[in-house]
Amino acid sequence: MELHLQFLFLYLPLLSLLYFLGRIIINKSTFSPPGPLGLPFIGNLHQINHSNLHTSLWQLSKSYGPILSLNFGFIPTIVVSSASLAKEVLKTQDVTFCSRPTLLGLSKVTYNAHDVIFSPFNKNWRMTRKIFVHHLLGPKRVPSFRHIREDEVSSAMKNIQGLALSSKHVNLSEIMKSVTSNMMLRVGFGKMYEDGHERKEVLRLINEVQVVSADFFVSDLWPGLPFAVWLIRLIDEHLNPQNLKSRDEEEDFVDILLQLKKEQIPDLTYDHIKAILMNVLVAGTDTTATTVVWAMTALITNPKVMKKAQEEVRNVVGGKGKVDEDDLPKLIYLKAVVKETLRLYPPSPLLVPRETTKETILHGYKVKPKTLVFVNALAIGRDPECWERPEEFLPERFVGSAIDFRGNDFKLIPFGGGRRICPGISMGDVMVNLLLANLIYLFDWDLMDGMRKKDIDFGVLNGITMQKRNELCLLAHVYTCK
Repeated sequence: MELHLQFLFLYLPLLSLLYFLGRIIINKSTFSPPGPLGLPFIGNLHQINHSNLHTSLWQLSKSYGPILSLNFGFIPTIVVSSASLAKEVLKTQDVTFCSRPTLLGLSKVTYNAHDVIFSPFNKNWRMTRKIFVHHLLGPKRVPSFRHIREDEVSSAMKNIQGLALSSKHVNLSEIMKSVTSNMMLRVGFGKMYEDGHERKEVLRLINEVQVVSADFFVSDLWPGLPFAVWLIRLIDEHLNPQNLKSRDEEEDFVDILLQLKKEQIPDLTYDHIKAILMNVLVAGTDTTATTVVWAMTALITNPKVMKKAQEEVRNVVGGKGKVDEDDLPKLIYLKAVVKETLRLYPPSPLLVPRETTKETILHGYKVKPKTLVFVNALAIGRDPECWERPEEFLPERFVGSAIDFRGNDFKLIPFGGGRRICPGISMGDVMVNLLLANLIYLFDWDLMDGMRKKDIDFGVLNGITMQKRNELCLLAHVYTCK
């Protein structure tokens, strides 16, 4: 036993030294991007904060530059933190960088990568992407769900009005998650859950999926069983002949997908359908709710901006009592507020990780096949080379500007770009603007008693979306329309 220990203590430092020297030699000989030296077996995992990965990688990029090389265990990884390199990854070399890593933890919540968000770049992804773009969230389909969006927003505003009139605080984080999940449940499944056990269970499952989706280093945190059982039950309900809808009833996503499977796309399996529905519910709920909550956080801490946004909405809408979707194109400053929110608080700060399909050269450095690639949208959104006074909330920077977030301006990429750009941008954009416009049109807002602006917490939870660590609770006062 003593001999074994002596051997271990004698040779472990030598092996570590050889590892470090090997890393240095390999980096120089292969022109790998710069980065900190890691440890044997774990690589750089000990040097990053897993619960705040985007900020941790941003801080490292400040030391090593806009392209950073790491090893997550045995997985070679690069992090891109500049607009010019984001353009190279998302547009110029899109085909090389457009796949996704195959990770066991993710496969359990995507039914073996049968979805559109996490699927590798292959025939399966092309099929699901086409379904999203042409049948679920296309330019004709999104307007058809207008009545659902406006109905759910109206219901949420009545809820807030009741709290305001009884002088109770408004938990905006909770209400926004509730209203966006209701929208997506009705659009996706034709379901409406009232407050109760079943509704809380759905929200719990959504939270679990988004947390596991961000944990790239743990493979068996969540077996995926509750979500799978729930989805199967909903699909079975749609397949039951007793539940067939009349021609007058509106189709939901499950109806559309089952019809496509039956009549047009025989390769579409039930795993595809479950994975697509998971994408719709989790992404549609989380990103929209998160963006609205961050927008209200920014507005309550910037009262001059809040006042300017309210004046615009109230002048445009007048005394009709609510903001509807026809009003949104006229709300120029509100759109600037949303863009500024997405710049400072992108809903997915590292986007969704990519994987290289072949060896390539990026910024003069060699990048190997199957390298994990992060594009740090948060770092780019706060880059002083792209933005004047980047840490300040200044919607005016977007007034009269052609900069947009649809994948053409690479200094503002909250939804990615290229082939893998989020297919739900149009739906999400309408939902965010409609919710935010009604919140600031119908109510005046204050901090809770005894609270100051500096007490607002800007910390974030672990997860693929940038959710606030502490819920946003405010006081609402009903505005009397003139």
